[in-house]
Formats: sequence, structure tokens, C-alpha cells
Amino acid sequence: MLIQIHFIQNHSPANLNRDDIGVPKTCYFGGVLRSRISSQCLKRSIRRSVHFADLCQGVRTRRLAQLVSEGLDASHRRTAEDVMASLGYGSKGKAKTEDDGDVSETSDSLIYTTKTAIEKMQECFRSRGSKSASELAAEFAELISRHTSAPDMALSGRMLEPAGSGKDAWKGRDKTVEAALQVAHAISTHEARPEVDYYVAADDIPGDDPGAAFVNEALFASACFYKYFSIDPDQLRRNLGTEEAREAATRTIGAFIRAAALTTPSGKQNSFAAHNPPDGILLEFRATPISYANAFAKPVDTSLRDITAQSIAQLAHYVRDLDVGLGSQGVDRLWYSPNLRYPLTVIENEVETELTASNYRSLDDLVGDVVGRLGHYWATPVPGVR
Repeated sequence: MLIQIHFIQNHSPANLNRDDIGVPKTCYFGGVLRSRISSQCLKRSIRRSVHFADLCQGVRTRRLAQLVSEGLDASHRRTAEDVMASLGYGSKGKAKTEDDGDVSETSDSLIYTTKTAIEKMQECFRSRGSKSASELAAEFAELISRHTSAPDMALSGRMLEPAGSGKDAWKGRDKTVEAALQVAHAISTHEARPEVDYYVAADDIPGDDPGAAFVNEALFASACFYKYFSIDPDQLRRNLGTEEAREAATRTIGAFIRAAALTTPSGKQNSFAAHNPPDGILLEFRATPISYANAFAKPVDTSLRDITAQSIAQLAHYVRDLDVGLGSQGVDRLWYSPNLRYPLTVIENEVETELTASNYRSLDDLVGDVVGRLGHYWATPVPGVR
């Protein structure tokens, strides 16, 4: 059974996710240009949010040698880099240490491991005895392969691609963690084109020049997004692999739902402050994954009603159409809208019908019910308080 989460979220002017030249990301869908937020951007903003902080135990870095050698003797830094080279993660840049020796600043590629594995690696150094770098590399590879129970890694998965030089160290070890989470690129429910903000900065101490001290342009867009997430609780439990995996998986799912609802990407937020929560969350327990993005293949017509209401209406009617066409047996649906501001209903033969039997005014009530259905009690965490 999968947990499917569908968001309708309207953002004020923003540049939440931009390309290499600063333009808000876009795509063509349904024949028109849409605003877009990449899945990578969404996942990172959730993983690094205060609402997921207690569960963010993974470390993704090119500076593993530096992390492992922290708190150890200075000589261990160079050995740590030799070990990383044996693992197939050789150096890229060079930096000076306190003893002016040339050492590697970063490896060529990212490695994703856990804080627990790093602590175990440090213990290996402290008790290394006469072990060579290649022997330590084999131990490190085993630690990286075995310690995969960080909730963020269990959700997002891991794929390691070490260079051929590390083949011996990784031989017989599973480097991959199959993701329990799938995330779609968020797309606007309507046509959306980036706009240009022409702005200036004045000099507080003016001279003879009456002009602005600084002139520039920035691009932005305002869009109502459809977001889609799919979680496989069974895969999540397998990835966590602990004796308390069921409870840990349930806690992770609850924290993820809250973080996804309460977190927005950080792109240019100091300039736009587009911290807009979702107006509708449809959560489903179902056997097969189904995205409702095609509800918006025809862009939302804002002349009918406000853009959020029309987006939710199109979502509801598309869900109803699929129920009729494919059947809805075994699908359990929950709907949240703040204070039930927007109902999830369809109108057929002039009769308005709710699509969900479970409707929530409060996000915490929604999360609590989801966690309860998974067999556990949910206590809403307070960010920063443990």
C-alpha cells in the first residue's frame, strides 16, 4: 500500500527555483508554458527544514575525508584522503593544511552516508594499529554499505558511483539504497510566464549624480502549483532496517508530510518572502501510484473563480473521472484545507458531492490520523525542542 500526497499550493511572486542564468524554471505542459519547481529542489528544502531536522541523519558531501579526520590527529587527514582514493573517491582540488602540506579539498563526486557511519570511521582510525589505507578502505566501504538507516536516506535512496580504482574495496557490497519516496516536479496549474522586475538602489550619501547607484533586473513568477509525492512505507521500513523500523518509518512519514506542507524552497526568499502554505492536500492510501497532473493538461481558467478554487475543482473532477474509469476500490482518501476553506467536491446533475469521507481543518489532525492508521500515536513536534 502506497501513500500518495497531492498538493495545491498558490505562491505569490517568487523565484523559488532558478536555472543557471537566474530565470525561474519552466516547462511546457498541455501545450503552454508553466512554472516549475524541480523535484531535487523540493526534496532538499524538505530534508533541510526545521520540521525534519531531528530525522536528517544523512550526510551528502565531497568532503568526507575532512569530516572523518575532524577531532583526530593532523596526520589522519592525509591518511583519510588515501582511504577515500582507495574507495574510488579521489581528490579534485587542493588546499593547505596547518602544516602547509598539500591535501585534497574535495573528492570528484558526492558520497552519501550517515552520521553514525562517520563516527564508526573515526573509531577505525583511533584503533587502526598497523592497518594500511586499503584495509581501512575495506572497513569504510562496509560501514557505508551497512549504515543506511538514516530516515532521509531511507526516503530518498542512494546511488554511489565510485571510480574504477575503488572496485576492490566495494566488491561484494551493496552500495545502492532503493528510494522509498518518489517526487514529481511541481508544475503550475495554469499558463505562467516569468516577469521582469526592474529595480534600483539609491546611494544614502548622494553626490552630484542624480541617478541610481545601482540598477538591475530580476525575473520572477507567481504560480499555483500542483505537487505530487508517493511514499512506499514497506520500502521505507526495509531501508531503515532497525528493530524499531515500523515505528521509525511511521514517524518519518508524519514528519515528511508536515515538512512538505510547511516548507518552501529558499530561492530568493529574502527578496520575495513567498512563504505560502498549501490550500489543499489530498492524501490517498492506494496500491498503485497515480499522478493527477493531467487534471491540469487544460490550464486553469481564472475567469471562473479564484485560481486556487478552480485548481482544486479541476483536481476533484479529474479524480472523479478516474474513479469512474478505473475504479476506486481499496482507495482510502483524506482531504485537508485550512479550516476547510476549500472543499474537495464535484458537481454532477446539479448535486455537489464530497470525494472524501475524512476531511480535516487542521494539518496536525491530518498527520495524526495518517500516523494512527499506520498503527502509532502522533505527537506534533516543536521545531528546535527535543
